[in-house]
Amino acid sequence: MLEIRDLTKKYGKTLAVDQVSFLVPDGQIGVLLGPNGAGKSSIIKSIAGLVRYDGQVSIQGIPGRSVEAKRVFAYVPELPAMYDALTVREHVEFILKAYQVESTKEEIDFLLERFELLDKQDKLGNELSKGMMQKVSICCALAVKPQVILLDEPMVGLDPAAIKELKKVVLELKDRGATVLISTHMLEMVKELWDVTFVMEKGHIIGTYSKEMVGAENLEDLFFQVTEGGQA
Repeated sequence: MLEIRDLTKKYGKTLAVDQVSFLVPDGQIGVLLGPNGAGKSSIIKSIAGLVRYDGQVSIQGIPGRSVEAKRVFAYVPELPAMYDALTVREHVEFILKAYQVESTKEEIDFLLERFELLDKQDKLGNELSKGMMQKVSICCALAVKPQVILLDEPMVGLDPAAIKELKKVVLELKDRGATVLISTHMLEMVKELWDVTFVMEKGHIIGTYSKEMVGAENLEDLFFQVTEGGQA
């Protein structure tokens, strides 16, 4: 479970996020939608612990700033950063050691093979394309078997095969009871994934919708209805 209460983020005198609250339960996929400048990135960075904020972030009922919460949480950033001197495989092994998670060679091989990285496992971080870096970042996050995972524009830069595989992985995470939050503006990429969506504009959530609530309504239609026509 991921719970946000009264999250507020300011940059100097600029209010980027204004007392935002939402909840994504266990076994559900939440999608954070909004145009550029809506405040999505500030929320994502706050949840991930990359910026200071006011309010509360709770991960599986544990304060988000605590080490205990970090151990059950994984984050895939929009702009992945690799260590120049580590190979693809060493990145995964390093994250596993940092999280103190046991994993077999076969489990790592399986992850790398899913994202077509097994034959590139000896490439160094400074030899990777943007798409390959994104896939390594995804593998690192999945390797720790998180209970809560945050994906920020995860499909940007991925090839069609990797996008298809990532969608399968997200649904597998849901099936095993994990909490997933995806921040994106690529509506077509998440239209078959979401359980609950939060529409943002100007630092506020202006609409919260569950798939049960809106039925078969197209996510893109819903988004533009809310952002252009006022809250439904």
